Order: sequence, then C-alpha cells, then structure tokens
Amino acid sequence: MRARAPRGGPRLGAHVPTAGGLARAPRHGRELGATAIQVFTRNQVQWQARPIAPEEAAAFSEALDGSGVEVVVAHGSYLVNLASPDPELLQKSRAALRADLERCQALGIGQLIFHPGAHMGAGEEAGLERLVESLDAIVDSLPGLSVRPTLEVTAGQGSCLGHSFFHLAHVLARARCGPRLGVCLDTCHLLAAGHDIASEAGFERVLEELDQAFGLRRVTAFHLNDAKQPLGSRLDRHAAIGEGHLGRAFFRRLVRDPRFFGLPMVLETPSGLAGWKREIALLRRWARAA
Repeated sequence: MRARAPRGGPRLGAHVPTAGGLARAPRHGRELGATAIQVFTRNQVQWQARPIAPEEAAAFSEALDGSGVEVVVAHGSYLVNLASPDPELLQKSRAALRADLERCQALGIGQLIFHPGAHMGAGEEAGLERLVESLDAIVDSLPGLSVRPTLEVTAGQGSCLGHSFFHLAHVLARARCGPRLGVCLDTCHLLAAGHDIASEAGFERVLEELDQAFGLRRVTAFHLNDAKQPLGSRLDRHAAIGEGHLGRAFFRRLVRDPRFFGLPMVLETPSGLAGWKREIALLRRWARAA
C-alpha cells in the first residue's frame, strides 16, 4: 500500500451552516478553529438554483482570507440520483449536479462530494451504468472544469449504490472522467456498510481491500462521524465523536495516520457549532500527539 507523504496532519473542520449567505461559512470555520469546512452552496430541498453572482463569489473569497480555513469542499444536493431509471428524475439530477459543479467553480471550491445514487429496483449493474453515463455527460458538458467530482461511500440503505468498493471501482474504471473523480470516506457509512474499521487490524484490512479495488490515493476527503448503529446495520445514523460504535480509539488512530495527512476531514456529527468546536479541538490534540 503506497503511503502519502506527511504534510502536517489532516485538515480538520465541519460542515458549517450558510444561513445569512455563503460568506458566513468561513467565519464559522474561524470560530471553530477549523482548517477545512464543507458547505452546501444552495438550498438542498429545491431543484433549481440561481447562478453564483460575482459579488457573492467575491464576498466568499474575502471571508476566506485570514479565516484560517485552508480548504473548502462542497456537498451536492440530496435530491440528486444519477442512477435513477426514471428518465425525468435522471434528467433533473444531471442538471442539478451540473449546476452544483458550476457553483463550486464560481466560488473557487475544488471538490464536490455527492452520493452515487440508487438503482430503485433496476439492479446494481443497471444503476452503475447510468451513474457512469451521467458523470460522463455532466463532465463533458463543462469544458474547463477544475472542480473534482467526488463519490461518497454510502451506508447501503435500500437500493443505494456506493456501499461496496466494487461499485466505486466500477465507476472509476468505466467512466471516461474516471481519472478526475475522487472518493470520500464517511466513517459512519463504512461501518454501517459492513466494513469493520473499528479495530486497528480491521481498519488495515479494509484499507487493503480499498487499495486493491481502486487505490488508496483516490481517497480525497473524509466525513468524520461516529456510528449510532453497529457494524453492517446499513443505517446512516451519525453520533458524536467517541459516542458510537467506532469509539475514540478509532478516531485517534485515523487523525494520526500519515497516509491521510493534508486531506480535509470534516465533521457531520449532530453536535452543532459548540460541539464541533470541542470535537475539532479534541481531534487536533490527538493528531498532535502522534
């Protein structure tokens, strides 16, 4: 397994709110002591989104300056299903993800994380092929795109794709845009999907499986969440750091792992801003103790 060159530890942060405008996000990051933040660039319960105005992008960039935030990632709309067998939903999903990428481009955000989608009874093979076709159609329509589309590992609820490393490997290998794609590892999702990462030996086995499937270097971001439900539950239920089935020892090992130094690791725990500040401080203390 090829190791990453150490770059001063992971970039730690949280998915911060944007109420009051996107420029609020870096300010929240500064208040949290974060070096990475994740944002929604638009309302997640609506299909339509207006383009980013130049003054909005300028305000966001200005707010980043001096905030201490070194990297920003965005999360795509939860409405999007790029594997849907429903032609109307598929078309709307492709348009929505394309708009999310355009908004990231305008804001200077380098990575858009999104869920692979659900086959909705059509079968995994058919769903994966629609996902591949969707990604290629979207990326082909955006010449000059510098944003990295990033597939998130899922918990495997219902007919959702992405809980298996095979699913991700298939997309990365089959899509023309595959070399441009990243992978986001959500720690709660991994455990829920049946990847036994809680112990040190189990984590190493899972990383070896991932490396053999598509390569460890394709991992470009982490969502840090403990898991309310046990291994293999297939339930996406986040818990505060150290308060679930992963436990403190797991996160202590993860933030000290030099293979992931430099990557954004953002909290999506139910702790809120005050809790995230405490969790970031705790994670940073563990990382510095390496």
